[in-house]
Amino acid sequence: MTWDVAVNLAIQGGQMLVVLLLAPLLTGFVRKVKARLLRRQGPPVLQPYRDLLRLLRKEVVLADSASWVFRVAPYLIFAATWVAAALVPTFGLGLTFSWSADLIVIAGLLGSARFFLALAGLDVGTSFGGIGSSREVMIASLAEPALIIVVFTLALIAGSTQLSTIAGVMESGAVGLRVSLLLALVALIIVAIAENGRIPVDNPATHLELTMVHEAMVLEYSGRHLALIELAAFLKLLLYVSVIACVFAPWGLARPDAAPAALGIGLGAYVGKLAVAGFLLALFETSIAKMRVFRVPVFLGAALMLALLGTLLMFVTRVR
Repeated sequence: MTWDVAVNLAIQGGQMLVVLLLAPLLTGFVRKVKARLLRRQGPPVLQPYRDLLRLLRKEVVLADSASWVFRVAPYLIFAATWVAAALVPTFGLGLTFSWSADLIVIAGLLGSARFFLALAGLDVGTSFGGIGSSREVMIASLAEPALIIVVFTLALIAGSTQLSTIAGVMESGAVGLRVSLLLALVALIIVAIAENGRIPVDNPATHLELTMVHEAMVLEYSGRHLALIELAAFLKLLLYVSVIACVFAPWGLARPDAAPAALGIGLGAYVGKLAVAGFLLALFETSIAKMRVFRVPVFLGAALMLALLGTLLMFVTRVR
């Protein structure tokens, strides 16, 4: 193994470690900002780390009706989500595995994680798990097509579905201001809110059976299994923020073969983007109420129509 290959692998491994360490911090920051906006003290920013450590120390309790699917699902969900989050360029472009950082691949990994989560919710046979799984699949049936159409719009602009290529094209300034990009951004934000179970689609802090989506599927989990699922949820939120930042705000990303100083600047810029996104998410969630479950398809349908309209506008401009 040559020195350059070892350095590139170390940088790629550093990105995997960065997303794993920053994911709970982003969730803790959002919770803290929401509490301060509501004039409450709120939990410490590092509370998600403490919760994960506490769950890891606890014993796993399994239902008698749980099969091997219930036991294996947390590991598969965490692995798929971590790989997807690690593929998104965070502080640098052209990393060792950047060739696999394809938006379609990332959508497939997220879909696989969602499939195993819904399957685990159904496995035990409780009513809450069935409700949560059915709602999760209903949300996914509209969110995934909207996400794929957004990917198609970006592919028409950048000529590729690879994130490093898309970020390079966006950063070059050759694209300019396009209505299609604005529509794709709004649609992607709506999909991100729905996929992560944030307000107004779901309230991550509630345990009311009539409103739960994500929490209903994981009620039977405990110990390290629940820790892995919670960490996967943290990573999923970080992933969507990273994708939005990489595509629509690619400033500060280090170029391939950049100096260590450029990588440090890219990491600082990435942390700043996470802070801005976390603050905006907390501000949005404190300014809007949760909608009824039956209105979620209308909410996601708006994302689907916006993404489709952005793609149609791209075709019109290409014809001209």
